[in-house]
Amino acid sequence: MDDGSIDLKQAAAAEAWSVPIEALNPAQPDLFAADAMWPVFERLRKEAPVHWAAPNGEYDGFWSISRYADIMTVDTNHQVFSSADNIVLQTIESKIEGDKRPRGSSFIAMDPPGHDVQRKAVSPAVAPANLAAMAPLIRERAGAILDGLPIGREFDWVDLVSKELTAMTLATLFDYPQERRRDLTFWSDMFTNAPGHGPAKSWEHKREQADACFAAFDALWAERVNAEPRFDLVSMMAHAEATRNLGPHDYHSNVVLLIIGGNDTTRNTISGSVYALNKHPDQCDKLRANPSLVTSMVSETIRWQTPLAHMARTATSDFELGGQTIRAGDRVVMWYVSGNRDDAQIENPNAYIIDRERPRNHLSFGFGIHRCVGNRLAELQLTIIWEEILKRFPEVRLVREPERTHSVFVKGYETLPVIIPTRN
Repeated sequence: MDDGSIDLKQAAAAEAWSVPIEALNPAQPDLFAADAMWPVFERLRKEAPVHWAAPNGEYDGFWSISRYADIMTVDTNHQVFSSADNIVLQTIESKIEGDKRPRGSSFIAMDPPGHDVQRKAVSPAVAPANLAAMAPLIRERAGAILDGLPIGREFDWVDLVSKELTAMTLATLFDYPQERRRDLTFWSDMFTNAPGHGPAKSWEHKREQADACFAAFDALWAERVNAEPRFDLVSMMAHAEATRNLGPHDYHSNVVLLIIGGNDTTRNTISGSVYALNKHPDQCDKLRANPSLVTSMVSETIRWQTPLAHMARTATSDFELGGQTIRAGDRVVMWYVSGNRDDAQIENPNAYIIDRERPRNHLSFGFGIHRCVGNRLAELQLTIIWEEILKRFPEVRLVREPERTHSVFVKGYETLPVIIPTRN
């Protein structure tokens, strides 16, 4: 890491421990982009685990929930903590811009019973039987991707591996043309990045690309609603009783959810695994000596990386938590990224240990009715790609520090420069 980044981290840590606790606010994309937010969460967990974050000019005020147990309390109580008013923090500017076009609701931004029936409509795509059927195809594609990588020359792992495998799998789930698979990861980045970051050049650019995405998926709906049911996500929605009469805005919202959900967790954990194993060479040696640890390594990476940093809810009634009164109408943010580093729940949580006794003891997929519907598919892709990596390469070497995503929601990597010195 260059000296500027070290200086920024040191300055951020000093500020996190010196400002009055009431002034502390973790919703700072600059800190996430610099991987410098950790001291903020450490102090919040220690001194104010249920903390009111005042409006900071970018985000409205919200309750910041930083401990594992408190996050579980919120996440498993959908009766009090509703998803219906969006499930992520939005900048003030994005709220204003979003008001310029009609909003729909995806099932993740719904409460029961609507949530349950819509989620059920697409769940067969990631059911165990279908995952078993998809596994050989994922393995074949993973092998082809890895066999095509340059040897002895620097390249971007995010672009050539993480995005590529994710795009192929997403295209299969939607039965979207494979030759246009990168549309899906591009649109995911457009939806999740503010203008000036990622591919989003402006709000107008974001709107143009949203319209392009929705036009493409409207065409798929029109094709499949009049055809025999097929085993892809669009056909499932077009034919399921709970979703076949969706209005266009609700359909589009579900498309956005499924694209983002199918992209970010897998893609950023694939990248994060390479980064983590480079930063913890003893764990890399342990993995190569015992490839059967791939499964637990995957779960540990999902915890350690936490590819989606938070989820938000809105209180529907007053609720006492951690000695604080959350009022009806208040926004509540569950910082999964903090709960996954809570030493009251996880031993030595800042360490990366691929053979932990309970590697799935993490918050990255959420809990309760909104637990990630595709969590097993994410684990499957990660397991397969690493099984295939270990067969082929004795080393995937990090060249320099990655460029991280400028976001308080997606905790990921824009670039990850690596070199593979040789093949096995």
